[in-house]
Amino acid sequence: MKDNAQKLLDYIYNSPTAYHATSNGVEELKKAGFTQLFEGEAWDMQTGGKYFVAKNGSAFAAWIVGLNWLNPSVRVIAAHTDSPAFVIKPNPQMTTGKHIKLNTSPYGGMILHTWFDRPLALAGRVLLKSSSFLAPEERLININRPLMVIPSLAIHLNREVNKGVEFNPQNHTLPFVAMVNEELEKDDYLLNLLTEELKCNADDILDFDLTLYEYARNGFVGGGKFLSSPRLDDLWMVHAGLEAILQADAGPFTKLLFCPDNEEIGSMTAWGAHSRFIQSILERIVGRDKFDQAMANSFIVSADLGHAQNPNYADKDDPTSPSIMGEGPILKYSAMQKYATNGYTAAVFRGLCERAGVPCQAYITRSDITGGGTIGAMMSAKLGCAVVDMGLAVMGMHSIRELGAVIDNEYALKLFKAFYDNEVK
Repeated sequence: MKDNAQKLLDYIYNSPTAYHATSNGVEELKKAGFTQLFEGEAWDMQTGGKYFVAKNGSAFAAWIVGLNWLNPSVRVIAAHTDSPAFVIKPNPQMTTGKHIKLNTSPYGGMILHTWFDRPLALAGRVLLKSSSFLAPEERLININRPLMVIPSLAIHLNREVNKGVEFNPQNHTLPFVAMVNEELEKDDYLLNLLTEELKCNADDILDFDLTLYEYARNGFVGGGKFLSSPRLDDLWMVHAGLEAILQADAGPFTKLLFCPDNEEIGSMTAWGAHSRFIQSILERIVGRDKFDQAMANSFIVSADLGHAQNPNYADKDDPTSPSIMGEGPILKYSAMQKYATNGYTAAVFRGLCERAGVPCQAYITRSDITGGGTIGAMMSAKLGCAVVDMGLAVMGMHSIRELGAVIDNEYALKLFKAFYDNEVK
């Protein structure tokens, strides 16, 4: 159990951005014999074949083509690659007095105060000049060093801080990187950093997509029973789905892992769940003439995390359905259909949990609290397919570090493997 959890922690640690999560997933797929396909080329697929495709370097999908072409169906596990973080703006260098800081934007629903006073590193992708302006060279970068910090205001300058503070993300959350000296006054701190890491000329850098992340290593707490890590939401589910597809064999139905980007900001990108990305993949697998037939026979597990009961804020939970860490996957309900779960898909999921020997618990917010949503509802509407929204319960969701139970990782692995199992009907 601990070995599986350590494998998860390593994947998250080595995936500080959606680009790295995708790259690391792609490498595992290649090692397992999956063949890479490209959207701009014709796809030649065989029944039982294993394939994958990546998009934007930050989203990917992998599948094993089903053996039954006469009555095609697909089982999909879907989880997103992105997490809340600070994104570096263009022309980011700013100077206040003798201090150099970087201009940033919040990405997703961040808990801002959790980012203060922690050593922060930098990662993402950099776009460089190439022989064609339509195809710039893309280079992943991970400067895994304590480069900067977002400093808190001393309590002596704000005696009311423990009564609650509203942070202005333009003014109060910019990372401090260096003190001004003659050299830094003339030079671009970030550009120098990138050219040094990439061993390139400054003129070769066209643009970048860079985010901050916590430098400190993730790990175990509570006697090894819990995981303390950034980006559990939603790389935990990406990793569990990846483990399941890597260990799956060809069967009568197609098995698909779909990992889009940008869920945290609404999925409205060409590589998000709201795009044609998944529909295009499915149409090319089953054929456009059989697409509607296949969707009527298919099932999607939308896998994203949910809030565990916080013992210091127990009044924030639904009075009859609190979600508890370590008590198995959560089945996510919403009367307003922010989640795609309904009576039928919930019954299917409960039956799958029973077959897998995994406990299951209900997740729903209080009626006076507006909860979040995920990609399940939009995929259900777009594809006309049965979808269930599920996940695992974590504390501190969208904090710079989240908390989950090791045993829940085992439950997720067993559940996803059972979902892809040829014998589970």
